[in-house]
Amino acid sequence: MTEPTLPFAWEITAIGGLLVLATVIARLLRQRLSPSGENATIENLNARIMAWWAISALVALFSLGGDAGVVTLFGICAFAALREFMTLTAKRTADHWAIAASFFVVLPVQFLLVGLGWYGLYTVFIPVYAFLLLPILSALQGDRTDFLERVAETQWALMICVFCMSHVPALLTLNIPGGEDRMILLLAFLVIVVQSTDVLQYSWSKLIGRRKIAPTLSRTKTWQGMIGGIASATLLGAALYWITPFAPWQAALLACLAATVGFFGTLVMTAIKRDRGVKDWGPMFAGQGGFIDRLDSVLFAAPVFFHVVRFFFHTP
Repeated sequence: MTEPTLPFAWEITAIGGLLVLATVIARLLRQRLSPSGENATIENLNARIMAWWAISALVALFSLGGDAGVVTLFGICAFAALREFMTLTAKRTADHWAIAASFFVVLPVQFLLVGLGWYGLYTVFIPVYAFLLLPILSALQGDRTDFLERVAETQWALMICVFCMSHVPALLTLNIPGGEDRMILLLAFLVIVVQSTDVLQYSWSKLIGRRKIAPTLSRTKTWQGMIGGIASATLLGAALYWITPFAPWQAALLACLAATVGFFGTLVMTAIKRDRGVKDWGPMFAGQGGFIDRLDSVLFAAPVFFHVVRFFFHTP
């Protein structure tokens, strides 16, 4: 059973208040502990909070256009992320048709299907139909050099940047008792919890981190930091239950799930960057990387979060 929630306007105001509070605390910490920018943890926290402001402002702006506006926003983000991913892949002239189809056919069709709420098709369109179409387009050019590697990279780019990204606005298509006309807040819940996990695990790693998870991939990700970050994000999710249609314990479990998947998603995306010999996916945000650097954890968490919520809470 779900609990009664606050009026929508109060919830929006409360989220804005949380952002203001986080900003004030981060600025005070910088003034006290990192006046010259020497504390990486404090600088990372301030940068992420600024990113949250930007994300919140964009979501608020595009939400004026209703669900279609939010779907369009994440479609634009997927385009930017796909562009970043493609720049790190090995491509030949024979792949031009496959790349063009990815950007100008597959991506818009996927988000159109999400906008239409066509669940039976947008969950298989890229994993099945685009998966088979792209190698056909490349094979028709007759270039067999590194064929499998080239095609696999394109398919990976589509799965991560388009398919996974599309599951964030897909939350708006769910019908959850108590969540009518408020699903934008569930979307905010997912982003806040997963983004917070990044900062929290980093902070816990700096404080008590001893044993690194994968030293050759990341020097800052430790087992202690991961456990502390996920536990903290779980508590944060429980505290934010009032913006969701869920009871506190349900919000806590969903936050724990999203935080865990998001953490390992960040690790996977870091492995790709290390393999390609780059620090960041792109230069979109000065000193903070590109779209994928900011959203890598959300990209992995979104499909899992969406399907678990749909399975347990969605009503036809």
